[in-house]
Amino acid sequence: MSKIDPVRVKDVMTDHYNLVDGLMMTDQALAKMKESGAHVLIVNKRDNNDEYGIVLFSDIARDVLAVNRAPERVNIYEIMSKPVVGVDPGMDIRYCARMFNTLGFSYAPVIENGKLLGIVGYRDLLLKGLIQNS
Repeated sequence: MSKIDPVRVKDVMTDHYNLVDGLMMTDQALAKMKESGAHVLIVNKRDNNDEYGIVLFSDIARDVLAVNRAPERVNIYEIMSKPVVGVDPGMDIRYCARMFNTLGFSYAPVIENGKLLGIVGYRDLLLKGLIQNS
């Protein structure tokens, strides 16, 4: 019986991501998301003592659109989730999927030693991970 090496998060993550400032207005963030085709934004740290944040389309829909707030008047920091739980690039994708399920995540930044390397989502885990392992 041959042992198959597990697929790691670093093997399936996306290293193209949108890093934005928390002071960015939501309308600008939406334009950036539309332009790049992204579904998620990572909010940059303000300094070395800060943590990354994350904003999803669903955050904007829930906290801006649904409550009739003007996107040009809402800063990203008002609707982001922070601190964000990062995923280690060496994590087995099966454990990453379990973590997503347990915590209700669909995306997470990939962070190693405090440095942002990329982002991973269910789509990456399934389409890149399972296909690669088939």
